[in-house]
Amino acid sequence: MIHNPVLRGFEPDPVILRVGDDFYIATSTFEWYPGVRIHHSRDMVNWRPLGGILDSTRLLDLTGVPDSGGIWAPGLSYADGQFHLVFTVVDTYTEGWKDLPNYVTTAPSIEGPWSDPVPLHGRGFDVSLFHDDDDDDGLGRSWLLNMRFDWRPRKESFAGIEIQEYDRATQKLLGEPRTISVGTVAGVAEGPHLYRRNGWYYLVHAEGGTGYEHGAAVARSRDLFGPYEPDPSGPLLTSRHDPSLELQKAGHCSLVATSAGEWYAAHIVARPYTERGRCVLGRETALQPVAWSEDGWPRIAGGVPAVTVPAPALPSAPTPEEQSTDHFDAPTLGPAWSTLRRPAAPAWVQPASGRLRILGGQSPVGRRTPSLVARRVTARRCSFETELTFSPRSPDHLAGFTAYYNTRNWHYLYVTADDDGSPLLTALSCASGNLTAHPVEIPLAQGRSVTLRAELDGPILRYSYDIDGAGMLELPLDLDATVLSDEHADEFHDGQLRVLGFTGAMLGLWVQDLDGAGVHADFRYATYRVEGQ
Repeated sequence: MIHNPVLRGFEPDPVILRVGDDFYIATSTFEWYPGVRIHHSRDMVNWRPLGGILDSTRLLDLTGVPDSGGIWAPGLSYADGQFHLVFTVVDTYTEGWKDLPNYVTTAPSIEGPWSDPVPLHGRGFDVSLFHDDDDDDGLGRSWLLNMRFDWRPRKESFAGIEIQEYDRATQKLLGEPRTISVGTVAGVAEGPHLYRRNGWYYLVHAEGGTGYEHGAAVARSRDLFGPYEPDPSGPLLTSRHDPSLELQKAGHCSLVATSAGEWYAAHIVARPYTERGRCVLGRETALQPVAWSEDGWPRIAGGVPAVTVPAPALPSAPTPEEQSTDHFDAPTLGPAWSTLRRPAAPAWVQPASGRLRILGGQSPVGRRTPSLVARRVTARRCSFETELTFSPRSPDHLAGFTAYYNTRNWHYLYVTADDDGSPLLTALSCASGNLTAHPVEIPLAQGRSVTLRAELDGPILRYSYDIDGAGMLELPLDLDATVLSDEHADEFHDGQLRVLGFTGAMLGLWVQDLDGAGVHADFRYATYRVEGQ
């Protein structure tokens, strides 16, 4: 059986692809490196993280992107013996404007090497490629799809789904774009994917926005350019009508067929802590079987997401179990880790046997060179522990553990120095940009290590610490973990969108060097444990 979500925690906007016997899911990464996370499976039950594709500034520059900017809804496909990745880098999205450069890169293997990205256009986002290998003229032409963004104040900003021919050989767009659909009455048509089956073109797209009205729709046409007729039975998938469903915000589907012709949809879900409440785990990825009706429509049972569904008839292919503790023995960070707005590089991230050295970066609001190494929260109840050695010389030097959502929402347990240079352990929180200094100051010996632990118990975050192996002591703080959620992160001022919340809670190792003194912190290990799902 498949147990949903198959990719837990911050893993939104899945595009699923089969190449031979291998299945791949690519997800959005927004302001985090490496860009475009990839998971691999051979049975669609067991999924192994491979890390991210866009792992260098040659492939992706996230310098200065806003919170929940960066990589939105990539498209992964395969043709001519090459993987093709198309992706949007969202540089701005507020005050009614969006800067949306789109790129394509290719590789002979999912592991790379990936070619230098080639710019395509900036008219919209959620790009995907459709390779029409069965087209009537036999040329195997390719087509780029995207939603069209209209910035004009009195126009509908989600202006429909566009298609334009793409030449794989030259990596150039040909001709002019054409609008093939404006979606359904649910509005906000985005995330398009196109398929061809039995002489029909099937357009699958997201609708209704990314919140609790989210859904996925399908329309079809005998002609590539339409007109596209929506499925008369309604949405392909949605949770909008039933707040009691365990999996909410269902939508943004992509389809795949096994070699035996069994069809599945990969899609977004979210697991709120209360009915239609906040989703600390962010938007996750689930799978549903797809059956084709007698009159040729793809259907998901009941049009709603199920937690447990039958797996395809494929040989079982278990994946290695992730180790709970990382001792940083490898020369590079493992696939569980992500870094904020800049790729992990020896200039600031230095794994070695038995420790991870992180050189201090910008303040918590810095968008150019922050020093944060983090991993996704994947369960309501989990813990994260590390042992830190740090020698701060001033209050401008900070290092420790953070439960992080974005620059405006986080909790931080850290070591710093008092005005006289003596080290101490203290805590700080930020909610919607408002700082709270917690009444905790624990003196430390210079140069001695301290063990830090965080425990997430649903909506509550608790910190504890251990000095010199004397035993863990819990801080007298019950912190609100729900500020680390999409719903809390969304901000509007005077009717204008200011901040989007599209990611999910992260747990990480954070170091600041605000006076540029060149300080670093050493983390001996990092342990992440899940208690239940």
